[in-house]
Formats: sequence, C-alpha cells, structure tokens
Amino acid sequence: MEGKSIRIRVPGTSANCGPGFDTLGIACTIYNELELTLKEEPGLEFFMTGEGAENIPRDERNIVWRSVRYLLERANALEQFRGGIIRMKNEVPLSRGLGSSATAIVAGLKAANVLVGNRFNRRELLQFATRIEGHPDNVAPAIYGGFTVNIMERGRAQCFSFLPKLRMKMVAAVPDFPLPTRTAREVLPEEVSRKDAIFNIGRASLLVAALCRGNAYFLRRAFEDALHQPYRAGLIPGMMEVFGAARRAGALGATLSGAGPCLMAYVLERDRCARDVGEAMVEAFRENGVKAQALVLNLDTRGAHIMKETHAG
Repeated sequence: MEGKSIRIRVPGTSANCGPGFDTLGIACTIYNELELTLKEEPGLEFFMTGEGAENIPRDERNIVWRSVRYLLERANALEQFRGGIIRMKNEVPLSRGLGSSATAIVAGLKAANVLVGNRFNRRELLQFATRIEGHPDNVAPAIYGGFTVNIMERGRAQCFSFLPKLRMKMVAAVPDFPLPTRTAREVLPEEVSRKDAIFNIGRASLLVAALCRGNAYFLRRAFEDALHQPYRAGLIPGMMEVFGAARRAGALGATLSGAGPCLMAYVLERDRCARDVGEAMVEAFRENGVKAQALVLNLDTRGAHIMKETHAG
C-alpha cells in the first residue's frame, strides 16, 4: 500500500562566492524537482529525466533515497516506510559546482519530512543536510534561498540568510567537463599565510556589507580570493582569462562556483549586459580549448518548497 506523495522543488546554488570559502552561498533560479512516494513494502522505483539522469544510481546508493532514510530514521519511521518511488527532473548539471548533490540531499530530507508530518523545522533540516553533505555552504541556500552566511559552531551549522539590496543576475559559464569536489579539494594547502587570510577576511566582509547596503562600488572589489581559486585554476583551463572577459563585458566580478568547474559572473540587472557577459565567458573558454554554455540566472528567494501534494492509491 502506498501513502501520500509529495513534490519538492529545490534551487541550485553557488558556494564560496569568491572569498567566502566554505561559508558563503547563494541560491539560483535553476532547479531540481523530486516527487517522492513512500511505500510500506520494500522496494525502490526510479524515474529520472534531465541533467545526468543516465549517471545517477537507481538503488540504495542514490543520495536522495539515502537522505530520505536519514530523516525517516530520526523520525522513527523506518519500519513504517521501507520502500519508495522517486521521480526526479533535473536542471542542475552534475559535478559542475552548482550544488547538484545539495539539491538532492535537501529534496530528499524535505520531502520525507513533509510525508511524516513536518516533524522537523528548517534549522533541524539544515543540521541533517550539513551532516550528510559535510559542510553547509550549498545546503543552506538550497533550504533558505537568497544569500547565506554559514558557520559551524560546536558541530552545528548556523545560517544567516538575507536578500541583497542590489538587483543582480548571475551568469554561469558551465564547461562540458565535470570536476569532482574531492579532486578540487586535494589541490588545496593545509595551511595558508596570514597575508592571504587577511586578504580573504577583508573581501568576504566587504562582499556581505556591499550586498546588505546595495553598494556596487565596493562590490566590484569584493570577489577576489586567495584561499582556493589560485590553487584550483590549474584544473580549469582558461579560468583567469574567463574572469577577465566577464569583467570587460560589464560584470561586477567573477568567481569559481563552488569547487568548479562552473565559473559565475555577477551582473547588475540595470546594466543589461548579462547576455554579453555570457557570450564573452563562453568565447574565452573556447579560446582555451573548452566548450561551455552560459546560463543567465536570477536570485532564488524561496529555497526548497512544496510544489504539489497528492494521494497515491
């Protein structure tokens, strides 16, 4: 016998945002959708379309199902629901730095939470998602939407979310090759200099302040980074050239999105140059032997939310 089904929509995200390594994140208007049906009897069925559908596991290893079971365990509902039907429609590219794993984790947790009667609030879902993902910078904006500042305090994730006072568009240049997060982390040093730490503290502080106050002058000076982008540049052909092309085409700045290889430019909506920036970034990638596509995205302000609730037979 099947119970209720729920349909959840979760935004893709861009983490780090330049200087905010493992702490800053932003939700974007590119989405993955999950329809989850929980069953009393064991067994899994998967129906997937869109980005990476052919590469996503269709068994117990599936990250959505693992997240569902994580929540069911904490709700003491594992014996009640031993199987499920998972229908996924994915827009977020896999292993590109746009938070595909975070969307899957958050979708599974939120869908299961709704189906067991919303026993956990968003702060609790954030803790669950952070434990599964390992850090909060992608899962937090996927849950809350907007721009998020995230810290870990005594093993718990804390998230401050807000909406910037500048109307911006994000231009994502998405290369045609994946870059596993593990690979991108392996090139990072264990320790950094005091100079580089001060550099990033200043830029990250300036970035948040400029977004809160709506100051484009200072925002243009806030996207540089010394802690992760210089070390990862060797994994992404033409990264610095793409950054330069984006700025010359009118972007406020450009960053590595998450662990990459997607590169994200930030554009003032009033400047109406998003398309030009995207074309310039794609061309700069092409000149470095990389095929890429440009996506013009807005800020998602809702985070993960219910789309439709139905009753199965």
